[in-house]
Amino acid sequence: MSRAFFLSVILFFSVANQGFAQVKVYPAITPASSPEAVGFSSERLKRIDTMLQGYVDRQRVNGVVGLLIRDGKIVYHKSFGYDDIDAKTPMKKDAIFRIASQTKAITSVAAMILYEEGKFNLDDPISNYIPEFKNPKVLDKFNMEDTTWTTVPARREITFRDLLTHTSGIGYAQIGSPTANAIYHKLGVFLEIGSGKLLLADQMKKLATAPLLHQPGERFTYGLNSDLLGYLIEVISGMSLDQFFRTRIFEPLGMKDTYFYLPKEKQNRLVTLYSEDPTTKKVVKTPPVTKIAADNFYSDYPNSDGTMYSGGGGLSSTIMDYAIFLQMMLNGGEYNGKRILSPSTVRMMTTDQVSAFDRGTNNFGLGFGLVSEKASALAPWNAGSYNWGGMFATTYWVDPEAKLVALIYRNVYPTSLDRIVDQFRIMTYSAMTR
Repeated sequence: MSRAFFLSVILFFSVANQGFAQVKVYPAITPASSPEAVGFSSERLKRIDTMLQGYVDRQRVNGVVGLLIRDGKIVYHKSFGYDDIDAKTPMKKDAIFRIASQTKAITSVAAMILYEEGKFNLDDPISNYIPEFKNPKVLDKFNMEDTTWTTVPARREITFRDLLTHTSGIGYAQIGSPTANAIYHKLGVFLEIGSGKLLLADQMKKLATAPLLHQPGERFTYGLNSDLLGYLIEVISGMSLDQFFRTRIFEPLGMKDTYFYLPKEKQNRLVTLYSEDPTTKKVVKTPPVTKIAADNFYSDYPNSDGTMYSGGGGLSSTIMDYAIFLQMMLNGGEYNGKRILSPSTVRMMTTDQVSAFDRGTNNFGLGFGLVSEKASALAPWNAGSYNWGGMFATTYWVDPEAKLVALIYRNVYPTSLDRIVDQFRIMTYSAMTR
């Protein structure tokens, strides 16, 4: 063997090994050896303890769980207060919470899995798959006294992109505008969580008879878009939304505590739902049956044998399970050796899609709220962070620049205590040392 040949072989393997070394491996989330090891101050993290315990002591919350993960390492994971104040049952870190609109991000990822498989294009009309949505109508005039309305033809069809960005013109039932609440109530369209025995297909076909609140693509209107997207996933995949989530997302990622309806052996882990007394601002236990707008709401719906798979708000989960989902997004679509989406698709989903509309300091991608440069000047998180929450007071954000996944979970509805999330965010970043 010549010296030149020998050196070329060494060079080849050296270059090859460098190429292999550049392949990023994303292991499962594990505890940090210390907060300092991933750029946090142990002493400053104690401020979060004091703040959260203070709200428990003042009965502004019954119980709360916080979780911080940086670069795949758990920096902070603690629970405070009680699941049930009367019984003095401690809130546990693995408690199962109603995550409501945090379901939307999972539905959006599920849709983008099918997008990557070539099942649809983002600007395809949804009526290609659900004929009832062909030739949509837009609200022209509405009479609140007798709940009658007139319509005009939509200028174009609703698309998948409209649903992912909440620009379709579909509003919310029960928790939407007075006009939307009245129209949907008249047509028998419900919020879909905690509303008793419903079927997704039936509800979405009723929704198709409702007028859009504005022309498709005209502005951002938060509504039942993700529920309709969930039904499209069922139609296109031939699976129930529950089955699609389980086989394509939850099982591959190892999300073992995320469900539409909890199995009997896990029902005792569902946290008690509380409400805020409007006078004292202290939390009080929510009755088993209450009202949202004019319709009944069943507070323990995750423990029922329900039939509605609400892609907009139906899931319940632990804070750690949802952190795994978010870590997958932060990793560019992969977690613990399982790839759910490509990095390119994750980039699209976390890139602003609604800059043409005035949303203040907020932007929106495909299923995620986004932090703009203007918003990053008003709070510690970095521009490009993505976030959302649920109506029962669960909240998350992901900061790609800081390699941070952050969540804070309560189950209180309604509540005026937004300050707790702001303080959690401020104290998180003030505890960072790099």
